[in-house]
Amino acid sequence: MRESIIRLEGASKTFPLPEGGTVVALDRIDLEVSRNEFLTLLGPSGCGKTTLLHAISGFVQLDGGAIWLDGEDITDVPAHRRPVNTVFQNYALFPHMSVDRNVGYALDVSHVAKAERDRRVGAALAMVGLGGLEKRMPRQLSGGQQQRVALARAIVARPKLLLLDEPLSALDRNLRQAMQIELKNLQAELGITFIFVTHDQEEALTMSDRIAVLHKGVIQQIDTPRNVYDRPGNTFVATFIGASNLFEGTPRRADGKLSLVTAGGEVIHAVESCNKHPPDTGSVTAMLRPEQFSLGGSGDTRSEAFMDIIVEQTVFVGSNFEILGHTAAGRKVSAVVPASQVNRIAEVEDTKRARLNYDPASVHLIARQGPQA
Repeated sequence: MRESIIRLEGASKTFPLPEGGTVVALDRIDLEVSRNEFLTLLGPSGCGKTTLLHAISGFVQLDGGAIWLDGEDITDVPAHRRPVNTVFQNYALFPHMSVDRNVGYALDVSHVAKAERDRRVGAALAMVGLGGLEKRMPRQLSGGQQQRVALARAIVARPKLLLLDEPLSALDRNLRQAMQIELKNLQAELGITFIFVTHDQEEALTMSDRIAVLHKGVIQQIDTPRNVYDRPGNTFVATFIGASNLFEGTPRRADGKLSLVTAGGEVIHAVESCNKHPPDTGSVTAMLRPEQFSLGGSGDTRSEAFMDIIVEQTVFVGSNFEILGHTAAGRKVSAVVPASQVNRIAEVEDTKRARLNYDPASVHLIARQGPQA
């Protein structure tokens, strides 16, 4: 791992409930973020991701644990003295100030010389693509432009760490997708560590170097986007990120092959080398993503890795068809197949039967271990 810029040890926080008692927002969290890394905190509402972000910024005081920033203990350092800036969901622009004055506000307060101040404001605005709009007021800007002003204001002070609290959630889908790429490019250009909070899985997968998945104040898994998606550490991560088909059963080894047998008698074939520490006994869950299926013919016997299902519904979603159904044992299954297989889809719709082929190497086995929901 690269040199760390931020480190948390045993970070804990509880909040009182109106009806009495407390709720645990952070449960002894350990976290280390590398210099120049783009880390996303991902999870459902109430999982602790915003509390964790605010603890790093200083807006929330921890009940226990410690925070180090660039080797310095900042656990008790007030927010205004931390070399950290935050971009909020609502942008928090001063409505009576022009773009130039909004971006340069922190430099004005710090009494930076005018020439240097103007140079840095101009460079920040150019970096976010707003050169020439210095004199406009926030009300004269689109939502995307206001978001860029908030970013420029955050980076102009050259923080060691930039925190982003769901900054794209108020934008429409097309603009949000464009801003995702812009933000990732901007982070690479600035060389500043970004910690980004979102509940949007696609956003996290698109932008991040690593993703920390939180639930009930606990980091369930922290890994690269691809590993979090393809190799989730537990069933919560598997179901929260993307769609998944989960089959619980008992592992079996025969003739050098690994498989999982469910209570309903389904056999899911897997590849041992594609699973780290595949379990020998006990309850195990096999995961197959819907897009990992392909549609085969009813007489196709080329592979033993297939699943016959009774089709309940087929849904056309543009470039793909979604097939929803269940096995003979009643287990729900969803598959996504390309629209190029439209001829076979017609057969499926007529017969209400489908043979779903899969590659055993794509099957991921999840043992009952690690943090759980």
